[in-house]
Amino acid sequence: MSRASSVVILVLLAGLGIGATYLVQRISAPRIAAEQRLIDSRNLLDLLPPATYDNQPLEQPLALANITLPNSTLPGGYLATKAGQPSAVLLRSQTMGYEGSIELLIAIDPNGKLLGVKTLKQSETPGLGGKIAEWPNTWLQGFAGKSRSDPGDSGWALKKDQGQFDQVAGATSTSRAVISAIHDALRYFDEHRQQLIGSSTHD
Repeated sequence: MSRASSVVILVLLAGLGIGATYLVQRISAPRIAAEQRLIDSRNLLDLLPPATYDNQPLEQPLALANITLPNSTLPGGYLATKAGQPSAVLLRSQTMGYEGSIELLIAIDPNGKLLGVKTLKQSETPGLGGKIAEWPNTWLQGFAGKSRSDPGDSGWALKKDQGQFDQVAGATSTSRAVISAIHDALRYFDEHRQQLIGSSTHD
């Protein structure tokens, strides 16, 4: 076999290999994307009991784009519905902790009551502020049922700051940042309820 023939055969084999790889990727892409959406859905929606919604909230994003609040930013959010009626708003919140950015998911019911809070990303000190990433999280669960007016504005602070909330042990700055971000989200929801869920119902 001549050298030229060998080169041609190698080129053909390489082409077949690339083509086969491309074909496998094209065939697999929808399945991989679907699996990733399922993982994202589980990660984001485990704040909500499955019986409280029957839509696909991640496919119903809210018209939010980096809303700047006093202590945080809302880069986006989602609407959960049950039988066509709003059952929860999920707000993504970003704030600055002790070491860096903290991203939270904050679930609020149509009446403005907090359903739950989950840490999506953080870079706080392991064993201290980093504890907010644990799931389920006892400290974050302590905010469930609260609203903009319960407690009042002055109550949305650490006890050491004359507020109503304990802190994560050894993580004062992280705790303050999270409390302020939750309060921001509840205040934003209360002030933009009509825009978010089309309802003016209050507590």
